Amino acid sequence: MRSIVNLNWKWAFSKQATEVPASIDSKWDFVNLPHSWNALDGQDGANDFYRGTAWYAKKVQKPDFPEADRYYLEIRGANSSADVYVNGKKLAHHDGGYSTWRVDITEELGVDTLIAIAVDNSENDRVYPQMADFTFYGGLYRDVNLICVSESHFDLDYYGTPGLKVTPTLNGSDAAVEVEAYVTNFKPGQVLRYTLTDKEGAVVASAESADTKVVLDIQNVHRWHGRKDPYLYTAAIELVEGEAVLDAVSTRFGCRTYEIDPQNGFILNGEEYPLRGVSRHQDRWGIGNALLPEHHREDIDLICEVGATTIRLAHYQHDQYFYDLCDERGLVIWAEIPYISKHMPNGRENTISQMKELITQNYNHPCIVVWGLSNEITMNGDADPDLLENHNVLNDLVHEMDKTRKTTMACLTMCPMESPIIKIPDVVSYNHYFGWYGGETDMNGPWFDKFHEMHPDIPIGCSEYGCEALNWHTSKPMQGDYTEEYQAYYHEELIKQFFTRKYMWATHVWNMFDFGADARSEGGENGQNHKGLVTIDRKYKKDAFYAYKAWLSDDPFVHICGKRYVDRVEDVTKVTVYSNLPEVELFANGVSLGKQASAEHFFYFDVPNAGETVLTAVAGEYKDESRIRKVAEFNEAYRLREKGTVLNWFDITEREGYFSLNDKLSDIMATTQGKLTLMGLFTKLMGSMGGGKKAAGFELSPEMMKMMGSFTLLRLTGLVSMMDITFTKEQLLDLNAKLNKIKKKS
Repeated sequence: MRSIVNLNWKWAFSKQATEVPASIDSKWDFVNLPHSWNALDGQDGANDFYRGTAWYAKKVQKPDFPEADRYYLEIRGANSSADVYVNGKKLAHHDGGYSTWRVDITEELGVDTLIAIAVDNSENDRVYPQMADFTFYGGLYRDVNLICVSESHFDLDYYGTPGLKVTPTLNGSDAAVEVEAYVTNFKPGQVLRYTLTDKEGAVVASAESADTKVVLDIQNVHRWHGRKDPYLYTAAIELVEGEAVLDAVSTRFGCRTYEIDPQNGFILNGEEYPLRGVSRHQDRWGIGNALLPEHHREDIDLICEVGATTIRLAHYQHDQYFYDLCDERGLVIWAEIPYISKHMPNGRENTISQMKELITQNYNHPCIVVWGLSNEITMNGDADPDLLENHNVLNDLVHEMDKTRKTTMACLTMCPMESPIIKIPDVVSYNHYFGWYGGETDMNGPWFDKFHEMHPDIPIGCSEYGCEALNWHTSKPMQGDYTEEYQAYYHEELIKQFFTRKYMWATHVWNMFDFGADARSEGGENGQNHKGLVTIDRKYKKDAFYAYKAWLSDDPFVHICGKRYVDRVEDVTKVTVYSNLPEVELFANGVSLGKQASAEHFFYFDVPNAGETVLTAVAGEYKDESRIRKVAEFNEAYRLREKGTVLNWFDITEREGYFSLNDKLSDIMATTQGKLTLMGLFTKLMGSMGGGKKAAGFELSPEMMKMMGSFTLLRLTGLVSMMDITFTKEQLLDLNAKLNKIKKKS
């Protein structure tokens, strides 16, 4: 019988080793798996995290393991390429940092055996990802096991397969469940015992056969119905010879039907089932990608608390345990490969192998409904024939491997609505940040209406939207200020636009959690993307978290926003309350400020601000409390001061009735003198972009100019620094002085 031995304990580790070790000496450190060598330098900014080769080594003794015919080393995640050596002999190479793969080490495993694994996350032009807004943590960051099996066993070689494939087909109240076994060295006289059991463990169907594929019927099937009823069955197969069970595998599965309708969105088991949820990166503060089971459980608990019905698991294959949790909790999943941002002509085979692994290893999960082909891959344009061919190859591959699910992709904002690439997958979503990276929040809904009108037969969704928030605060939130108040306002607006458009097949907030992005240096805390509804350490739920909970969760609650914004200068301050209950009453020091009803779940109160005030929100049986305090001057601890920036907005001279760098580009360009003044700026931008009307694949179309128009001029000059276009303090102050002479329109 199969035995699985976990090998996570005590691996020797070195970033200094340069060749296959013959032994382990005092120069090596010892670590337990899961482990990442970028747990700290991958989250502190400067884009200087170690990218290269590091070695893991472990001594093992064959007599310590169960007796078996074959021994397979199972590696569940080594980012991003790895080589396995046993006693100095190279046995395998693997490209792709997020999937399970195995190596047969039987012939080399002896009494005294040294296993060495060289893991490499260095830059190259063939293994994805290479360019993306997240840290590519190196390491053996998931479990490593030894699988001990007989000569005849369920397959362990094909792309990390679980050894069986389950495909339910529903017919009214019954289900026909096709179960396929993949067997290595299947010999005459051996048979397969198939068993289906329900959630309680009772047998609902069984068969014994020499065939590796059977169909078993379940009468009055209990359907998997998302968060409402995530019912799971179990399929088990035993490989039997005489009275002996040589090997056994099992998997849980769910019986469900779904459609993605271009008019009515997602339909589960014949019922409209709106997919409104979040995206998830898998890293954590101080540990990188090396998550433990309790971390995954905490993540799923938080996602369920917010009320999400769907998760986009970005931008790579996640841990099998997390897919299991999604099955159990009823989350509908978008699963994808890390074909992201930059198309690499030498990377096609890697996109194919990563897709084969993703589907092979995750086919049995009922939570997954779409396979993602790519993310923002048209960053350098959408007309590259090789890029289009790569997508067609992947799309055909997915349909060949899985005839039960759809394909999708996440398109960059600047990918044209008429682009040929959006016609390749079955459904499509766009990543839009109107209201954060240009544009206004009210541009989001109309954009999707325009797409829906242009392509009424293509299901459309929003795969990313969000804005960054840290512990900065203001009573006058504005785009680009990184305050918790602007993030809350932004999501209030997007919720009202997206959740009322039923044709949108899915919407996914970017992101559920702040995550490591070592190249980032914005918001006052380098090395992270702070668009999460929850901080990277999972300790603080930002106010926007509760905005979604108010719309999506059935668990009654009331939440006062701005708990970290205590000191306020205004005599009357706005206080926002979120609740999924119909009516909220707010009290200030025990005095009622009135009751409000809101179908939108957002309640806004004007609160007198004098001295110390205890605020209490009451909704039905539920209460929440916070405090505010009147101060004479704004508390500078609440104001973002960008580190390393040439100018902060509050350092800029403003003149009443005249423009400054703190004004929006669109307002300045609406005046003749303002337009003339800015011509020099755009000349510099276009020159730095090589002239013409395009930069990095982005066309400066009227739509793009409209998006840019919502930026303050200061923020625009900061953002173009990512394109290596820089302005000195003197240049900016000179431009500001010129703007101070231009009158605003009255």
